[in-house]
Amino acid sequence: MLRNYVFMLFVLTLFAMGLATTARAADSCQPVYDAITKIITTPNHSYSTQTAAFPKGATRSAETIYVQGKIYVMVKGKWMLSPVTPKEAMEQENENRKSDTSACQFLRNESVNGEPAAVYSMHRVTKNEKEDGQIWISRTSGLALRRDLDMDTGGAMGKSHLSARFEYTNVKPPM
Repeated sequence: MLRNYVFMLFVLTLFAMGLATTARAADSCQPVYDAITKIITTPNHSYSTQTAAFPKGATRSAETIYVQGKIYVMVKGKWMLSPVTPKEAMEQENENRKSDTSACQFLRNESVNGEPAAVYSMHRVTKNEKEDGQIWISRTSGLALRRDLDMDTGGAMGKSHLSARFEYTNVKPPM
């Protein structure tokens, strides 16, 4: 049961962070796709907060670590090894890029913790949801530094908002 919970939490986090996008708008979205790929393939520690409509106004914080070919997820205050590997996450990402529709646009240059970043907007439609968000991509490394995302899944789950930040230094397995 706990394994299923961890898997579901990881999958929801993966989709909520916008890790599944499409290549149809390759020219305008290529920097975004590259940054998303680097989230999966580069050791990082992400911190996110999600506010959901169901239950009403519920806020949930999450942490995820990608390191040494594994994904770790903080669940109820404890680190768990995700049943999904970065390789599987990348395969899912590539599969989703084939069928979803996305549009990206460069918005402006901005700084994130003193690091120059390009800010892109992204609009994505899948069979299950609509997403609108922004991603801050390092001008020097191409790594995602921050992500804000509004999602609408319709039905009882309704709308939610996710904010995430990514760190790439001193990333170690938590257990």
